Amino acid sequence: MVHRLSKQFRRLFSAIYHPDNIYLINIDKKADRLTKQQIWSFINKFPGIHILENQTVVWGGYSMVQAELSGMQYLLKLEQKWDYFINLSGQDYPLKSQRIISDFLAANKGKSFLKFANQAQTRPETLNRIENYFSEEDGAISDETHKRDYMEGITPYIGGQWMILTRECCTFLCHNKEVDKFRDYYKNTLIPDESFFQTVLMNSSFSGQLINDDKRAIIWIPDGTIKLRPKTYTTADISFLKQGQNLFARKFDDNIDDHVIKGLKEYYHLPFYERSYYTKPHYLSSSQCN
Repeated sequence: MVHRLSKQFRRLFSAIYHPDNIYLINIDKKADRLTKQQIWSFINKFPGIHILENQTVVWGGYSMVQAELSGMQYLLKLEQKWDYFINLSGQDYPLKSQRIISDFLAANKGKSFLKFANQAQTRPETLNRIENYFSEEDGAISDETHKRDYMEGITPYIGGQWMILTRECCTFLCHNKEVDKFRDYYKNTLIPDESFFQTVLMNSSFSGQLINDDKRAIIWIPDGTIKLRPKTYTTADISFLKQGQNLFARKFDDNIDDHVIKGLKEYYHLPFYERSYYTKPHYLSSSQCN
């Protein structure tokens, strides 16, 4: 999903591209004309690219969840076989090569990766998001709200927006009738992209294995009284980003620091992404949703 910083998106795409993968790109309708033109001109050079049309995303609204579900539905209809759905924003960047990411997924086949925790126990300050009625109006969340009873017999979960889901998991989310009641309720919640998928998968008959890890390097910092936001990385964070086994990191902003990604590329010996990976047979086709 991308709506700005087209040059930064191009660097991200170059780092994650492999012809065996499928790429579905949602350019937000709110993006300015120049950004859209620059992205279109760039991606037209690559085979295997798909565009998700007519997706307007409102921060904090259900449209963020719908964009993910629409992406899954689109990919499931393709004749091509894929194994994993990975969602990314245009301000993310990989921390490992495509070969390492592919080998990791092959070694963990059947496992889905996302963060989840009991919302009432770990983040009770966010319960207002689901205990009040919210709606999207004119491209924003309406100020008017009212209390309502939460779903009976359901334990709310919370985690994050970022996921690596198996094809089977995506099929369940898009086609299982159990999901209908969750969609109906979460359409009128606040920031449901951080809780909808977790709550569905933890309160339904989905039998796939869930790993409580989204494989993303994110530093959460306060933004207001109860809100958290991801820290924008600078070159001072490169040592942190080199640590651990995360596959991706967010977020980056060239307007704040346009050297940090260059530092990562040098550390991982790029153009390794574009060169070394192609010399070895590829065994797993993963789906990347930007």
